Amino acid sequence: MSGTTLDPRGDVPGRIMAREMAEQPAVLRRLLDEGAGPIRRVAREIAARRPRFVLLTARGTSDNAALYAKYLLEIRLGLPCGLASMSTTTAYGARPDLTDVLVITVSQSGGSPDLVASTQAARAAGAITLAVTNNPDSALAGISEHHIDILAGPERALPATKTYTASLLALYLFVEGLRDGDGAPARVLPGLAEQLLARHDEVRALAARYRFAERMVITSRGYGYPTAKEAALKLMETSYIPALSYSGADLLHGPLAMVDNVSPVIAVVTDGRGGEALRPVLDRLRGRGADLVVIGPREHVERASAGFVMPTENVAEEVQPVLEIIPLQLLAHEVTIARGQDPDAPRALAKVTETS
Repeated sequence: MSGTTLDPRGDVPGRIMAREMAEQPAVLRRLLDEGAGPIRRVAREIAARRPRFVLLTARGTSDNAALYAKYLLEIRLGLPCGLASMSTTTAYGARPDLTDVLVITVSQSGGSPDLVASTQAARAAGAITLAVTNNPDSALAGISEHHIDILAGPERALPATKTYTASLLALYLFVEGLRDGDGAPARVLPGLAEQLLARHDEVRALAARYRFAERMVITSRGYGYPTAKEAALKLMETSYIPALSYSGADLLHGPLAMVDNVSPVIAVVTDGRGGEALRPVLDRLRGRGADLVVIGPREHVERASAGFVMPTENVAEEVQPVLEIIPLQLLAHEVTIARGQDPDAPRALAKVTETS
């Protein structure tokens, strides 16, 4: 690797996370080349059963991928969706009628007991069950009627990176399969991901600016909102900075009062309708003198305190989240190292979280 990209050496903090972030272009290519066909076949089988509603089930990073799928399904297909509350079945024993409901469970490991139990209960209640995992031999894949392998390869760093972007792409290809689309807009992603990773020095400069931040607010709208949530999670779990994520619309309903010129506000501005919807929020933030960081189009970055220009001028809005998260993963990695911590091993975390 060149000196401007991630350092995978064995003697530096964050080397495992760095290596796995650097693998993302190859993972995206593999999923497009080897995974698209199987995903399309699963999608066609499920489409033939004409589900009336979709429930999405996940935890942590996978929950943010599921939220992205919710936007895709509602916008691209007009199919109503909800995010499942697993405790209603695992803790309270509720047994709703899920006949003709598609239940999609997203999990990197496929091993969390509550995900397995809630999926098992959903299938018993008549649901069409689909597991989206990085482990085809997992318990979750075994008890689900259908399975999609995101083909990300083993992920050793505790902060999920390549499994997140692979989950997004897999879910996009699945939704495209449901609507009989060809998924062509995703073909640009591996090359653009490589370009973003090569701009690591730009992100390192941002990290130096915000290494002493005591709090961050991250906001977006539309397809960018799951990116805001995932970026907040990455910052919290690696650097321990309290990072609050809000839809731009929700930010104006109260939380705007905490914004000042000290704590950074990161705005993920998708190039499209989501970015247009965020414009009034950006105006309000600038009006309050916020230290505004924009991840998005050049026109918005130039009006912010700092930012990172995204190469998304000719990229379909619905696949931009696969790219938007990459500079924010890099930011979490670099801020953590600048604060003297190791992003590979956040305290109190395990790779498989066994909630029940």
